[in-house]
Amino acid sequence: MYIDFNVTCRVACAAALLFAISTWPLHAEAGPMDVSTNVSASGADADTSTLVIKRLSDDQVWISNAARASVRYSPASTSKIPHTLIALEELDLTSETPFIWNGAATWNDNWNRDHTLVTAFQQSVVWAYQDITTRVGYEGMQWWMAGLSYGNQSIGSEEQLTSYWLDGTLRISAQEQIDFLSRLVREQLPLANETYAEAADIMEVGHGAGWSLMAKTGWWYDANITDIGWYVGWLTCEDDAYVFAFNLDMPDRTYRTKRQSVVGSVLSDVLVGQGHGRCASFASAIN
Repeated sequence: MYIDFNVTCRVACAAALLFAISTWPLHAEAGPMDVSTNVSASGADADTSTLVIKRLSDDQVWISNAARASVRYSPASTSKIPHTLIALEELDLTSETPFIWNGAATWNDNWNRDHTLVTAFQQSVVWAYQDITTRVGYEGMQWWMAGLSYGNQSIGSEEQLTSYWLDGTLRISAQEQIDFLSRLVREQLPLANETYAEAADIMEVGHGAGWSLMAKTGWWYDANITDIGWYVGWLTCEDDAYVFAFNLDMPDRTYRTKRQSVVGSVLSDVLVGQGHGRCASFASAIN
């Protein structure tokens, strides 16, 4: 379920959250807390997946399979987060900017129609984001990937301008996703204030009493290896924020729903354990 906020409210809320983040004390616990057991109990194989959760108030981390958390994979559609930021900033697009379908049928019926930036993000419309990278251009996209410090920052050759996030050229680890999203939530990227607010609107999956969830799925397909699934984003909970990145091997299509369900379950466990149980209802927005 996707919910549009009043823009004035969104800007005010974003300002309040940024103020809270800037005043959070840095008193993290001794080290990362292992949640491998929670991941396994949620239906995923902890050996073929990794989950990293970071609370921004004190940089406390919860992690499963720390070794895999540093392994880079194609971001697939999770790259639509930086691509959306670039579209808003570089091309002056808005959430309602139209993308006109050229009539060329794709394998996904949901892509075979006109879209806005919001619906293109929500439904992972590849052709719309290929239009964005083409309009920004090769040198522009190189500059932005470096400026955002996103993963390995590689977009390949000019011929790969519309495929580098799909063909394995651009790669990012779960830990790098956490680093990037932390800078996004803390508004430490080279972006205008309005871009942060509009991007949060576009990314929002749902909200409830005291919480808002911003997230994106990803699915990397390669005929020669096992598919990789992603779910990344952040949950604002009262005056705090939890950034998360999860990836897993997906041997078949039945694993698709595990991307959201595992994050929902484990992050709920963390919230309850940290006294933020009232925000655990966010899981109903993604399960």
